[in-house]
Amino acid sequence: MAGLPGAGKSTIAEVIGNRLGIPVLSVDPIESAILSAGIDSDQPTGLAAYLVAESMADIVLGTGGSIIVDAVNAVDPAREQWTRLAAKHGEQLRFIEVVCSDEELHRERFEARDRHLTHLPDPSWHQVEQSLDEYSEWTGDTAAVPRIVLDTVKPLGEVVELALAFLED
Repeated sequence: MAGLPGAGKSTIAEVIGNRLGIPVLSVDPIESAILSAGIDSDQPTGLAAYLVAESMADIVLGTGGSIIVDAVNAVDPAREQWTRLAAKHGEQLRFIEVVCSDEELHRERFEARDRHLTHLPDPSWHQVEQSLDEYSEWTGDTAAVPRIVLDTVKPLGEVVELALAFLED
């Protein structure tokens, strides 16, 4: 999964995971847990969360299982870690990028969500807007990985069906 905060990644990941019986590893709760251990927020806890998720995904893939990773994956280095991991296990990787083309709807959803992550404060809407400027184009090895872009202005059921069809293809 990839996309800005509040676009709908986690919701879609949870529905797909439940439908397919595949566990979902979400980076944000991992980062919240790292912070709850007393690690200062000025440390690279976001990077640490990605690395923990990668280690956990490595274990699942090593046992022949499948996994859904729920993370922003805004830059190629983050995306490339999943490409390398899939290659290590000889597994096919697919990216589901989630966007919300209606900025007002995106902001409404973002501001209404309650993720219950006590130690990880939500970014402000302004920070989400700024992160759009830092969101990298899909290049290099990650550009060659099958990817679908889902726009969550469509109903959840429709978006989930598109994602499932993409995963089954």
